[in-house]
Amino acid sequence: MTTAASPSRFQNWRYGTIYVVIGLVFAIFLIRLFNLQILQGADWTAQAEKNHTRQISAAPARGIIYDRNGYVLARNIAAYNIVVTPAYLPDEGSDIQRIYRELSALTGVPTSQGTVEDAKLLEACTPGPGIAQWVALGASNAPYDPVKVDCNVGETTAMVVRERAVDWPGVSVEIEPLRDYPTGSLTANIVGFLGPIPANKEQVYRDNDFRPGRDKVGYSGVEASLDDILIGTPGKRVVEVDVAGQELGNLQPPVAPVAGKNVILTIDSRLQDAAQAALVGEIDSWNTYYGKIRISSGVVIAMNPKTGEILAMVSYPTYENNRMARFIPTYYYEQLSQDPRHPLLNTAISATFPPGSVFKLSAATGALNEGVITLDKIISAPGEIFLCEKYSPNEPCTDQNQRPFVDWIFDQDPGGFGQIDFLHCIAWSSNVCFYKLGGGYKDEIPEGLDIERLKQYARALGYDQPSGVELLGEASGLIPDPAWKRINKGENWSTGDTYIATVGQGYVAATPIQVLMSAATIANNGKLMQPTIIRSVQDGEGNVQEWWWNPADLTVTATPTGAGSYQISPFVPNVRWDITTDPIIKDYQCKDTYCTDTGLMKTVQSWVVSKIQEGMRLAVMDARGTLHRDTSFLNYPIAVAGKTGTAEYCDDVALAQDRCKFGLWPTHAWTVAYAPFDDPEIVIVAFAYNAGEGASVAAPIVKLVMDAYFEIKAIDIAQGLTGGP
Repeated sequence: MTTAASPSRFQNWRYGTIYVVIGLVFAIFLIRLFNLQILQGADWTAQAEKNHTRQISAAPARGIIYDRNGYVLARNIAAYNIVVTPAYLPDEGSDIQRIYRELSALTGVPTSQGTVEDAKLLEACTPGPGIAQWVALGASNAPYDPVKVDCNVGETTAMVVRERAVDWPGVSVEIEPLRDYPTGSLTANIVGFLGPIPANKEQVYRDNDFRPGRDKVGYSGVEASLDDILIGTPGKRVVEVDVAGQELGNLQPPVAPVAGKNVILTIDSRLQDAAQAALVGEIDSWNTYYGKIRISSGVVIAMNPKTGEILAMVSYPTYENNRMARFIPTYYYEQLSQDPRHPLLNTAISATFPPGSVFKLSAATGALNEGVITLDKIISAPGEIFLCEKYSPNEPCTDQNQRPFVDWIFDQDPGGFGQIDFLHCIAWSSNVCFYKLGGGYKDEIPEGLDIERLKQYARALGYDQPSGVELLGEASGLIPDPAWKRINKGENWSTGDTYIATVGQGYVAATPIQVLMSAATIANNGKLMQPTIIRSVQDGEGNVQEWWWNPADLTVTATPTGAGSYQISPFVPNVRWDITTDPIIKDYQCKDTYCTDTGLMKTVQSWVVSKIQEGMRLAVMDARGTLHRDTSFLNYPIAVAGKTGTAEYCDDVALAQDRCKFGLWPTHAWTVAYAPFDDPEIVIVAFAYNAGEGASVAAPIVKLVMDAYFEIKAIDIAQGLTGGP
């Protein structure tokens, strides 16, 4: 009997399919393994290395800022923070809660308040979240990193925490440097303050090993402009960590941080204090007299005209930079930002105003140098003249385009100054005289200086351009011309525009430091010195280092960069130009108020500068001189020369008060003066906003500052000190 073969469960082709699938799976694994181990092996090795290594940045000490006599203006002090390291807390929850309660009783920070999500949105130590929330947030991120729960505590509190270290495992005291400004608001607009690394510059600082959230950078003043010098270089440690982030040891030798360089300023804090007292005292006195806050702000700057060293720079009102030391309070910053007086702004360099009659030094220099007037020519200066206001040379004069121009003395004496020579035009500050010098007048002065030439002489004395001082945010000012008016106002230039520009009104705008430079250039026989607030840069051992400042891009470098850069350390007086030897003035040929550039360049004759000096001296000595009338410098023991200014203006405040009308214009007060006359060593400018007459308000401020300067100098000499202010 034959038995039939048992049927096969699987057909042969099915076995083949299974083998192929298994082979493909193994092939995929082999390819993947080859890719990970061979092709991407280096990348995965680097990631593995990164997982167990950490680069730790060590913050450098910021450089110290001193005044010229070694008085500290900015330094680092120790701030104590109470921190909790989550990984080192006890295992028992009850023990952790006990520590939180006792720590809360000591610091006042709530044991538990809010949520962890709230803490994520806030900076460390910000009021709101409780200790438990701060620690929980830190534990979720990096349990071995200390978490700040209370910042800037007193030394007594810090000592208590250290004493309780055994009872409070995981709780410790962290010491961090905190910026401190001993002179506070006195020098805030010069020194500035620090703030967190801006988001738009975060990557740049990270690439240089600085850490956002810990390191701070300069936001204003010298702290900002010389940040690269002051900030230092962070240290670095590369350590091995476990999966929880606990350090296991160093993988590379640690690199110590390098402290920032120290900066010595040209400022004399004693003179700075005296200047602020003089300015604020005068403002308060006049406001009390008026029974309201009329004078809202002001500036005083004192400089050595021979070297350019700024000895004092007061901008009022100011702010307290110590309040910005740990963080910038939102409410305080908003208060300062919304103040119409702009206390955060360094008005000495960043705000522009019509200079008024102090600008006449530019017009006088140009008129005498161009031969518009001679020293012996007598000009008729009545209280009022009428000008044919023309917008083109061929425009006819009619009754409709006649415009009155009055002298400042008109209200007191409608007859004006009468017959007057050039030097008394300066000393008495006759507007009518300068109207004629600037724009010409009939046959008396057939061709005036005109606006194109006026602009050239103003620029030669420092107007219409930043001074280049080592601070950020400097304004350029404005000396207008026909092209500017056509572009910005859509009108042709008129003869009246030239008249009022000659006396520093109309569209003319200047910063207080530019007014100071113009007088300093005259005082220094035509040499315009580069103004500076930096005396030297030193390392920790006191060695002076060489540094340069580039006004074009506002940077500091260890070597000169470009033709415009100049050395700031060690200090070397830098002559930007000498108007008597350097041909920096464009030559124009003018006829019928229309000027043509000849392509030539010229200088100012040295005797012209001497005569301008005489006119400024006559302002003090002559009975009708603007600095003689108020007796500020009458019988002064040291020979003084100067110029006052009373500048009409119209801004948002004046418009709101409906004062921008003929006869109602508000006025700023200016005075600039230097001494001794024959060998000047100090030049001072004072500006007071909405203060009225310069001779009455600004001149007394200048006198008080000058008194302080020579008194400080006498004290230093008596003590055998030669540095002084």
